[in-house]
Amino acid sequence: MASVLLPLAKGFEEVEAVALIDVMRRGGIEVQTAYLEDVFQDALVLGANGITVQADTSLKNVITDDFDMMVLPGGWGGTYALAENPRILELVQEFKAKKIVGAMCAAPFVLKKAGVLGESYTCYPGAKEEIDHPGYRDDAKVVTDGNVMTSQGPGTALCFGLAIVERLVGKESMQAVKDGMLLGYC
Repeated sequence: MASVLLPLAKGFEEVEAVALIDVMRRGGIEVQTAYLEDVFQDALVLGANGITVQADTSLKNVITDDFDMMVLPGGWGGTYALAENPRILELVQEFKAKKIVGAMCAAPFVLKKAGVLGESYTCYPGAKEEIDHPGYRDDAKVVTDGNVMTSQGPGTALCFGLAIVERLVGKESMQAVKDGMLLGYC
């Protein structure tokens, strides 16, 4: 079974994280969420819009070989926290080298900071200036550049999840999830 690591940091974009987790799990992918802090009451992580999500494990327990992909949800608060975490940057580099890394909304900022953002990517339009990297595309909801997948923002989270399902599990599984969710626009 394919598996994905999805780190959560305070200020993450809730719609993106939950939509990605939901779509990937519907597609047969095991998704594990991880929180950054070592001491966290019940692994509760507060999102950008005041919604709290309970993460599965601490980042310190993550073993790269247990996962096929790492996906970063956006939200500037969470993105900045991820970008400042040395372990996240190390993991992003490891996943880019041997597996797949994904980021959406503002989170391609983390990929740039880790030095793995490719020649072609997308992000939230308002994050483009701060990411400040050539190759930005606004003509696609999801952009794949080798082992790096990016998406634009909350409204494209379902489409991004479907693209991940297709990549990790296959077109048939992706199509079954898409049809079941009535996602004709992706």
